[in-house]
Amino acid sequence: MGNKTLKVPMTLFAQNRRRLVEALKKDTGLLPNSVVLLQGGGDQGRCEGDSSDVGPVFRQESYFHWAFGVLEPDHYGAIDVNTGRSILFIPRLPEDYATVMGHIATLEEVKQSYQVDLVYYVDEIPQRLRELQAKPNLLLLSGTNSDSGKNTRTAAFDGISQFHSNQTVLHPVISELRVIKTEMELEVLRYVSKVSSAAHMHVMRQIKAGKITREYQAEAEFMNYSYSNGGCRHVSYTCICGAGSSGAVLHYGHAGAPNDQAVQTTDMVLFDMGAEYFCFCSDITCSYPVSGKFNDKQKVIYNAVWRATKAVLTSAKAGVAWPDMHLLANREVLLSLLEAGILKGDIDEMMAVNLAGRVFQPHGLGHFMGMDVHDVGGYLEGHPDRRQGPGLRNLRTARVLQANMVLTVEPGCYFIDHLLDRAFADPELSRFLVADRINEYRGFGGVRIEDDVIVTENGMEVMSVVPRTVEDIEACMAGTGEISMKDGGYNYQK
Repeated sequence: MGNKTLKVPMTLFAQNRRRLVEALKKDTGLLPNSVVLLQGGGDQGRCEGDSSDVGPVFRQESYFHWAFGVLEPDHYGAIDVNTGRSILFIPRLPEDYATVMGHIATLEEVKQSYQVDLVYYVDEIPQRLRELQAKPNLLLLSGTNSDSGKNTRTAAFDGISQFHSNQTVLHPVISELRVIKTEMELEVLRYVSKVSSAAHMHVMRQIKAGKITREYQAEAEFMNYSYSNGGCRHVSYTCICGAGSSGAVLHYGHAGAPNDQAVQTTDMVLFDMGAEYFCFCSDITCSYPVSGKFNDKQKVIYNAVWRATKAVLTSAKAGVAWPDMHLLANREVLLSLLEAGILKGDIDEMMAVNLAGRVFQPHGLGHFMGMDVHDVGGYLEGHPDRRQGPGLRNLRTARVLQANMVLTVEPGCYFIDHLLDRAFADPELSRFLVADRINEYRGFGGVRIEDDVIVTENGMEVMSVVPRTVEDIEACMAGTGEISMKDGGYNYQK
């Protein structure tokens, strides 16, 4: 994007194509004339059934982008598994397109831009595929995202019925490859996490200075900073900017609660925001007091969550099961609440009835992240199945960690009225609750701390560089003092 932003090399996507070909060749049952065919995203209206000619800013379909790095809509891509040769098929645009939309790239310009072997027009797909292989066996993407429940986009074109196709092979292979990042992919993810980290700290200082009095202003400041300073036109998801009681709404910011509440000086805020760069995502949450100074009540909950975060970051590494980290975080939060007199009883009995998942943290510890903020590969065949129970069933993967996986670590503690009311009415849970203390936190909202991490053989590399201790947050918001974390991220290695 220029202006000191990161240059993403097209060799990143060429390497992904090579990895895909190598993985597919390991399938001894694959036909020798197999050709991968992916369809990119298309232009769309503002919503389904919309008759307007105004659409959203285009964002590429992630599987297609992973393989080709193409930023424009209505493209197809093919990869000959035998030779590894790559082809882009681009739309044939009318000459008048240039009047409204600008220069129409030539086939050669597209070839040079995206560093593929061949470029043709979309209406030539049947002819060119037969030139590639006499009787091509098309490997088409077909599968379900275990997070959204939505199906992937399976390539379709006029005349596809004339070709033999396989829709079972590609999805698990490419999804697994997306789980383990290359070093070039990690560099882009580090970059976008740095941009988001700086944007979060900018918002911290703006809110302390009294320049943010509504939640949507925090969203606006974050997006402006990320785009202006980091070249990030998109955010990875709808910004969550909860102040006070809004912080207890896990996916606040949606159309029914669009970051539109006032920000009070006595509030704790929970700002969950992540910029996106070249379709690479970040996802960072910061929780802090609007005043810039934690009171005793706020410190109790914040430090409980920070304690859980540190426990995970110092325990997780390759070979560790992710659900075990989730349970570790739950235990640490409960121990802090027990020590603060908010809970009573035996910690093992609390864990046995899943008190944290049923009341205080009704979400999973974190998720894969890459070209989607909730990235693919969480529940592929051959890996552990989803566990059951509140919190655990919300885990977006139950896998054993491997080096170069990228995840979020995001423990939380929330005071959600309907969950508290249900817990007080349930003898199995109410015996642990200290009513007077818990009622002091009604309307408090919640605390979530979310970092973007890379799994290593010996620990975790944390890409998000934001103040995390009470002291560092207060120093950052005051605009004085040193932040204790280095600019390049910080490591938890054994």
